[in-house]
Amino acid sequence: MTNTASPARHFAGDRLVIASHNKGKIPEIAALLEGRVARLTSAAEHDVPEPEETGDTFIANAELKARFVAEATGLPSLADDSGVSVTGLGGDPGIYSARWAEKPPSESNGGSGRDFAYAMEQVRLKLGDTPDRSARFVCALSLCWPDGHCETVEGEIRGQLVWPARGTKGFGYDPIFVPDGHDRTFGEMESAEKHAMSHRADAFRKLVARCFES
Repeated sequence: MTNTASPARHFAGDRLVIASHNKGKIPEIAALLEGRVARLTSAAEHDVPEPEETGDTFIANAELKARFVAEATGLPSLADDSGVSVTGLGGDPGIYSARWAEKPPSESNGGSGRDFAYAMEQVRLKLGDTPDRSARFVCALSLCWPDGHCETVEGEIRGQLVWPARGTKGFGYDPIFVPDGHDRTFGEMESAEKHAMSHRADAFRKLVARCFES
């Protein structure tokens, strides 16, 4: 990761590739960047495959993805890696947050995809009687250039896990996460309220201040 104590490289271009095949990320990131980049495209639009995420931290995986796409396209690339870290589980599921939602073949009934109701139940079962229900959502953002230089930041929001799950908004682990200072889960909040305080918003504030403001 680039040392955030050193002078940052300013983003001065008008094209940025989002290192993802998720079309929904383009408008979300455009809103978070507040029009600072004229043209955003996805890795899929450049026929760049998603690399295997072999890092052992959120930051390592974000940098791996951004650097891979920047090298493949010859354009600056932005990648994120995020998940939930549960104190009582030693930080799990962490970088494996999405993987925890994949049911084993014996329980999938031939289906595919991710089931976060299953993932949340795994968290509850593994915690058992552990009294510590504290957790944090983490988002690492990495902006990499084709020459290999990366600027990377990490945002987070802390809170408590609750059961049963509450709310149908949001996605992933949102229905069991109550941010500190609030009494509703992310799953019960409207998207604008959640995004104003989320780990992703925290990370983007840091990245914008570091690389997009004079």
